[in-house]
Amino acid sequence: METSDDARGIDSKAGWFVAAAAFLSLFAVFGVAYSFGAVFTAIRDEFGVSKSETAWLFAITTFLYFVFGIVTGRLSDRYGPRPVLLAGAAAMAGGLITTAAVDELWVGYITYGFGVGVGVACAYVPMVAAVGGWFEHHRTTALGVAVAGIGVGTLVAAPAAKALTNAHDWRTTYVVLGIASAALLSLASVFARRPPVSTAGASLPPLRDLLSSSSFRLLYLGMLLSSMALFLPFVFLDDYLSARGSDQGPLLIGVIGAASVVGRLGIGALADRVGLATLYLGSCAAIPLTFLLWLAADTNFVVLLVFATSMGVSYGGFIALAPAVTAMAFGPEGLGGVLGALYTSAGIGGLIGPPLAGALEGRFGYTPTILLAIALGLAAVPALWPVAQPAKRNPADPEVFTVIGTG
Repeated sequence: METSDDARGIDSKAGWFVAAAAFLSLFAVFGVAYSFGAVFTAIRDEFGVSKSETAWLFAITTFLYFVFGIVTGRLSDRYGPRPVLLAGAAAMAGGLITTAAVDELWVGYITYGFGVGVGVACAYVPMVAAVGGWFEHHRTTALGVAVAGIGVGTLVAAPAAKALTNAHDWRTTYVVLGIASAALLSLASVFARRPPVSTAGASLPPLRDLLSSSSFRLLYLGMLLSSMALFLPFVFLDDYLSARGSDQGPLLIGVIGAASVVGRLGIGALADRVGLATLYLGSCAAIPLTFLLWLAADTNFVVLLVFATSMGVSYGGFIALAPAVTAMAFGPEGLGGVLGALYTSAGIGGLIGPPLAGALEGRFGYTPTILLAIALGLAAVPALWPVAQPAKRNPADPEVFTVIGTG
């Protein structure tokens, strides 16, 4: 087990090294996870399967990293983030390199799903929790640095994965990504240190207590519906554009990731002035409404760029404000346990949404599929409305709740 630094380490230089390690970790794992759309078409064409069958690779991965995050967070509390991060490096390398050798797509569901799913879970929750524990006065800034790795990783990795796939093939791409992500996680682990103050939260509340709460059920339903629509551009945008003769999909996926950093930080900072409920519900509604730009654009790059930017900002704002709304509904005590249970809804939404969209696209085309995603996303707003309406920012700890989100 790692030894803890004493309390004088709070807001110290050592903490900024941990924040940099978190940035690097999230850059690596989410860069791989959110670049899936760049290799989607190549995998589908080689195996000769439907878009729905191919989308299961992303769906299973998303579900697993949301579910396993509860486990890896507790392991990090007990053993420190370094061994958990090294386990994630092994999972990423093993999963991606093994996936590059599969002859049957269903085997890839296991190798890619568990490899990348466990890898993301080992990096995200442990490193964000570690950064939170290293800071008090500069917590917002430090967490902002950490989660910026998600957007920057998406911005860099999606175009890089597409370029590698075009130059070689998707199998070579996954070997390269497996080695590169493991190397980055291993480097990050050198600076991943247990915080001076324990980040262990209260125990997970009993499931029956959560399910008996109408607020929890509404939050769960709203996040599930929103997540069913949320991940579609990450999976299908490049395929949509490739079928129309455009190669701009990976760049636009990267723009979504980069813009989400702006939403994560900027919208959270506006909550005191505009109102938490207004921003949260507005961000939730804006995500599916931006899909109208996707439909209207066809291959018009300027309109697509506006879509990617506005979608990214809305998505970043929605996930940044979700913990604050949850804290208002349940209080800050045991928030980690409540969020852990709540975020399984995003995993289920990610598990259902992309395969369903692939099946509908194969039968009806992209336009009806995107319209259904818009309807699902908008249906989340009335579910969330009763919970968010009375919400106001909690002055007790505003910093934690402004930047931590579901990824």
